[in-house]
Amino acid sequence: MTLIKDSYNGNPIPKNFTAIDLKDGKFIVPDRPVLTYVEGDGIGRDIWKASQRVFDAAVKKSSNGKREVGWYEVFAGEKSKAKFNEWLAPETVEAIKAFRVGIKGPLTTPVGGGIRSLNVGLRHLLNLYACVRPVKFVAGVPSPVKYPERMNIVIFRENTEDVYSGIEWQSGTPDAARVINFLNNEMGKKIRLDSGVGIKPMSPFGSKNLIRRAIKFALEHNRRVVTLVHKGNIMKFTEGAFRDWGYELAKEEFRATTVSERESWIIDNKDKNPNLTVEQNAAMIEPGLGFAPEAFRTELYAEIKSTLDMIYSTHGNGQWKKKLMINDRIADSIFQQVVTRADEYDILACPNLNGDYLSDACAAQVGGLGMAPGANIGDEYAFFEATLGTAPKYADKDVINPASVMLSGCMMFDFIGWKEVSTMIESAIAKTIQQKKVTYDLHRLMEGATKLKTSEFATAIIENM
Repeated sequence: MTLIKDSYNGNPIPKNFTAIDLKDGKFIVPDRPVLTYVEGDGIGRDIWKASQRVFDAAVKKSSNGKREVGWYEVFAGEKSKAKFNEWLAPETVEAIKAFRVGIKGPLTTPVGGGIRSLNVGLRHLLNLYACVRPVKFVAGVPSPVKYPERMNIVIFRENTEDVYSGIEWQSGTPDAARVINFLNNEMGKKIRLDSGVGIKPMSPFGSKNLIRRAIKFALEHNRRVVTLVHKGNIMKFTEGAFRDWGYELAKEEFRATTVSERESWIIDNKDKNPNLTVEQNAAMIEPGLGFAPEAFRTELYAEIKSTLDMIYSTHGNGQWKKKLMINDRIADSIFQQVVTRADEYDILACPNLNGDYLSDACAAQVGGLGMAPGANIGDEYAFFEATLGTAPKYADKDVINPASVMLSGCMMFDFIGWKEVSTMIESAIAKTIQQKKVTYDLHRLMEGATKLKTSEFATAIIENM
């Protein structure tokens, strides 16, 4: 058990509430846990107040008063800067570590140097390596696509590497010149001398951590397929390696419960024709194989024989159809497919930048960022967050849709095992929207809707629980 202080940043912890503990990799949650929160900047003040009311009502109603949350404020962003003259208050990270699970509103990115991003900083400091973004259509929400109900995807985005650990050198600087000269003279590259240069590191450790969590989630929630999203046709040793490490992980740690798409082809061919030779199977897997080099054919034959020898007894005779499918898609292709046939996908495991783009592209189909929840999860801590920005021009006007925070709270309650709380909130949000009682962002897209303030929307949700 972590030693808990009486206060952090001068803010006393709630009395008669207990911190969440971690034992053998599992979070131990009491009936009266302390959960940390960062109110957020700009619109964060309005949407947090509304969301907290909904959370408290759902916890009380779903447990008949047995459970209660001790909300504990920690400071980051503008409020921290005003109180402590630091964008991240001195003991905020310590407090988050002490209580393990929390939620935050949107935070501003400081202008003029210093911290590149508070969100990125918190993810690195707490090793929250998985950004989890579920995207699911809520009936009644206006959508720009014809079949938004096909969207029910959870995106796992790697949170600590790729561009989030990117190293850059500005065009025209001595440091950039040194890097370019090294690459040109020592590594045989041809880079223009006036270029800016960036490096993005991606490791087996970071990639497998993310993909492992995606596969575990899929198995626990009876999902059908985990898709590795990459640009490996161009960037073979970073994005392509992400794909390869994913397949390696599935074979090493989840052999009994998974099958790769390619393995499914090999097995299915054998299922349909038990007398099929390895060579015939190979020709079905790789059309035009007769024109391939001998070395390629030999390697393919060995792959097919190895696959059948290793898993046909457990995956053959149609058993592979009951396994979790692991496949991969090129990043630009998946952008098209989440629009045209989103129902073919369940879980997307992505490097950082691909996951960033895809999360917003999917959210746009089901109500936008105002309806998009998110989580940042590691092995020891979890922090849930609204995915929309601070929108300072709307701050303190009581007009913004708080559903992003509320649905992020649903993810948090799921995470700590209070599924009945999240179910109650999700159902009440859906019912309120179907009654066409919505905030301005959805009101302007819905005929005959009643426009509510942020606080009024929260009241309507509580009434619909």
